[in-house]
Amino acid sequence: MWAVIVNTIAIVAGCAIGLLVRRGLPERISDVLMRGLGLCTIVIGVQGAVAEPNVLVMIIATVVGLAVGEALDIDGHVSRWTERLTGRLTGPGQGTAIARAFVTSCLVMNVGAMTIVGSLDAGLGAGFDLLYTKSVLDFVSGIMMTAAMGVGVFGSALFTLVFQGAVVLLAGVIAPFMSDALILELSCTGSLMILATGLNMIEVTTFKILNLVPALLVVPLAMWALGAAGLLA
Repeated sequence: MWAVIVNTIAIVAGCAIGLLVRRGLPERISDVLMRGLGLCTIVIGVQGAVAEPNVLVMIIATVVGLAVGEALDIDGHVSRWTERLTGRLTGPGQGTAIARAFVTSCLVMNVGAMTIVGSLDAGLGAGFDLLYTKSVLDFVSGIMMTAAMGVGVFGSALFTLVFQGAVVLLAGVIAPFMSDALILELSCTGSLMILATGLNMIEVTTFKILNLVPALLVVPLAMWALGAAGLLA
């Protein structure tokens, strides 16, 4: 768990620096930073998504997952809950911005093979190098994202602690089911979500990102179905 704690501290430190930077920036500069960060997020998403070896898995997972997310209105429930939680402290309308910053930072920092493999390695005693490397990247990302999006990015530190910590603690149980192929498919589908987030940040689209999250749960089911049908590469 030590590597996860280091990662969490790195995010908090980066966010704290980013918040100080943000307080000294004019609003127009913050807006430019947001769009610039959006472009970088798009690149990250594209790089991850193009590695997809079985595009049918991504299509099925995205379509089915999005249908479930829309039916449950996950994004709406989270946005309304965040608005109620933060509205009294930050003013009307700020809750949505905080929720957007939280979701964006969680996706960028925790979706990808580095997170999964690094946490499994740490839990199985195979080493902490990946998580330490991720900590440096997250420190820099925390500065940039907080400067552009604000205090909501701090929430990604708690998410990282809980999510990566759970993977580390359950590594012995999870590892036998986490094949290289499954990790790659989860990473590619998650990268599609990152791409959608980047497009939202530059105001090209208005995807409800949280409604896409169930797609990650559909990935193993889609792989199984396509494998049974002989359609999996």
